Amino acid sequence: MFEFEILNKSSETRARTGKIVCSHGTIKTPIFMPVGTLGSVKSLTVEDLDHCSAQIILGNTYHLYLRPGCDVVEHLHGLHKFINWDKPMLTDSGGFQFFSLAKLAKFTDKGVSFQSHIDGSRHFFSPQKAVDIQMILGSDIMMSLDWCIGYPADEKQTLKALEKTTMWAKQGYDHWMEQSKQQGQIKNSLFGIVQGGMYPRLRSISAEQICEIGFPGHAIGGLSVGEPKELMYEMADYTLPLLSEKKPKYIMGVGTPEDLVELSGMGTDMFDCVMPSRNARNGQLFTSKGNINIPNAKYRFDEAPIDDTCSCYTCRNYSRAYLRHLYKSKELLAYRLNTIHNIYYFLDLMKKIRKAINNDSFLKFKRDFYLQRGEN
Repeated sequence: MFEFEILNKSSETRARTGKIVCSHGTIKTPIFMPVGTLGSVKSLTVEDLDHCSAQIILGNTYHLYLRPGCDVVEHLHGLHKFINWDKPMLTDSGGFQFFSLAKLAKFTDKGVSFQSHIDGSRHFFSPQKAVDIQMILGSDIMMSLDWCIGYPADEKQTLKALEKTTMWAKQGYDHWMEQSKQQGQIKNSLFGIVQGGMYPRLRSISAEQICEIGFPGHAIGGLSVGEPKELMYEMADYTLPLLSEKKPKYIMGVGTPEDLVELSGMGTDMFDCVMPSRNARNGQLFTSKGNINIPNAKYRFDEAPIDDTCSCYTCRNYSRAYLRHLYKSKELLAYRLNTIHNIYYFLDLMKKIRKAINNDSFLKFKRDFYLQRGEN
């Protein structure tokens, strides 16, 4: 089950609001998806995620395949039951992990052979196997196997990755449709991923090829892989209009609060990034007035909450001084409280973006967002 409907459009930008209906619920877009790599958003319970108004979380196919293993997840009746999450889930295909663990992976026409970073054992992902694993996990939205290429990369190398991505996308899509037919229903959806590096010509080729296949949604991969921010925005701004207006548009692995605002204005519907949870564990907290580093000595006697405009559990109950104490003392509670705040901040920002688009006041919202943070 998968449906996408556009609800409102900005008259000033390409920003839009919509809703995705899938087996485990409805998702209001544009949306940020917290990353739960191994079946949990690090340090948070599902009750914490509910408090933060998370609509959908992301799981990692590569990591879950290796540990605990598909046999465990299947025996426990799928990933939703296994982690006690009753809302939508998206799983990636493993492509980004093969990029980030490139020394352990070898790409061929048939797929990717790789060595486990855990125990050195050898494994192989074909586009069909990537779909099979995700169907066992039971995610609502699956991703097609792709070849994510880093920056910088020459045009010849980028074209090779694009061609592999298109070939695998067709094979994965056909396999997904065949498996769904055998099951007698389409339980989940599969998104295709556009590659092409930092070359507009190749982005155009990839977008056309991926859109022709018939996926219910499209993603833009290969961004935020080391390129300058301005180039990332340029490629996103160029590629987004090439994708079907009637289907959700997902930019993978991006971004900062500024990225969410800028890219929503370009027409992005879905985001994911480890930044809010990872930065929380490193003591960096996001606020409406900019970022703060909680270990700094200036917060030692600070009675204020992280952000006096925030209504998350952490801000309603704890001071900066206490959070600094926890972090400096390496108390485990620091990671949970910091992560609750950062995830809440990101999801609340998306809520405000949706409200601004629905009110057709996105540009005013964007100006106020930067003014409040003291940025141009």
